[in-house]
Amino acid sequence: MTIRSSKGFSLVELLVVVAIIGILSAVGVVSYSGYVSSAKQKSAHNVMLQISLAQTEEYSNSGSYYTQADSSCTPTSLTSNGIETTLFGGGDQIPKEMGYEICIADTGISNFIIIADEITGNDDPCQLTLSRNGNFTRGEDC
Repeated sequence: MTIRSSKGFSLVELLVVVAIIGILSAVGVVSYSGYVSSAKQKSAHNVMLQISLAQTEEYSNSGSYYTQADSSCTPTSLTSNGIETTLFGGGDQIPKEMGYEICIADTGISNFIIIADEITGNDDPCQLTLSRNGNFTRGEDC
């Protein structure tokens, strides 16, 4: 009687390992995208706070806040560039990799609101707002 030794893995063992790796990678991708999204929101919030501080300096220099539209505005790359140019003297205060465009709306006498829209391909981007008195809100799609 001869004894055969097995020096490899069976097909079932390989399939089980591949399935486990697939499940772990799917969980990792979902966790990573949530992490990236929250990091972009935090970055946008920090930039909005910097803009609010720059607005204080603008008011002390000119007697009024810098705004781009009445009551509401739609953030675009042009509005973001306008903020960088006017409030920060150029530079790259609103980084493109942040994933948000920003604008500043006039909401009454000596009042403003900063609006940030997520740059996405869908119709419901995450919208963040920061009022002059510091109230920060996230939209329903965030």
